[in-house]
Amino acid sequence: MRVMCAVGVVLCLTTASSLAQQQVQVFVAVEDAAGAVPAALDPAALQVVEEGANLKVVKVEPVTGWPTKVQILLDNGIGLGGENLIHMRNGLRGLLEALPAGVEVTIVTTSPQPRAMVRATTDKAAMLKGVDLLAPDNSAGRFVESLSEALQRIEKDKSNHFPTIVSIGSSAGDRNVMERDIERIQKSIIGRPTTIHVTILTSPGRTASQGAVQGELGIGVAKMTGGRFENIAAPSRLATLMPELGAQIAASHQKQSSQFRITVERPNAAAPVGGISVSARGVKVTGVSYDGRHP
Repeated sequence: MRVMCAVGVVLCLTTASSLAQQQVQVFVAVEDAAGAVPAALDPAALQVVEEGANLKVVKVEPVTGWPTKVQILLDNGIGLGGENLIHMRNGLRGLLEALPAGVEVTIVTTSPQPRAMVRATTDKAAMLKGVDLLAPDNSAGRFVESLSEALQRIEKDKSNHFPTIVSIGSSAGDRNVMERDIERIQKSIIGRPTTIHVTILTSPGRTASQGAVQGELGIGVAKMTGGRFENIAAPSRLATLMPELGAQIAASHQKQSSQFRITVERPNAAAPVGGISVSARGVKVTGVSYDGRHP
């Protein structure tokens, strides 16, 4: 996975496939003095440096038409409790309202098993209507299973897009998690870079014997993908936290939907030894990524 070495301008190469390539593609988000995204980026205005060596800019392409697709996974089971469902409904409504037009959303409840509550849509009214369909269940939420299924849906979608998962889980559930389930999740993330935000609700008296699995996996996938991890004890926090996540996704969407893909060539096909920095004359570089994601 990619590792940010300096916010917005430097990336470290970490994958074996990248090390063997003579040409590398880098995604950059830029803005002019007024904060607007320029319609074009002059290759001559770019400087791409790797460990002190200037790289040749081969091509610059605007990245347009790549939508953001969000899957929201909600634990509606005993870990939340029916009496606290109002906080999740309010939080979900705030998250959806924070998203800009054009973002595709799928909403899945995870108890008693993953079920689509709102199928993939960009219709904000349909999303908000789905909030009222959120109902409690007396089973444990399937945190691991729902995350695995969400990643499988992303794998099957071959279109150019920026996938994001928001998983609201709890410490109750997932009693029979196999190591191969975890390995599949990790493999899926490596194969198709995805931003994953995880929140785990830990409530006294509601924790299952295997509750640590959700927390450990949640921390791991959030860190691996540049997402946000939160461990909360009060269900009421969902009402304010979920809109925060919506605002964060909206900011990512804005940056991801207007950026440029730069193809650079290393001198003498030399393998990289460190990070790549990008600067552009006349504009400000606000983000650099190897896969176009800006969590």
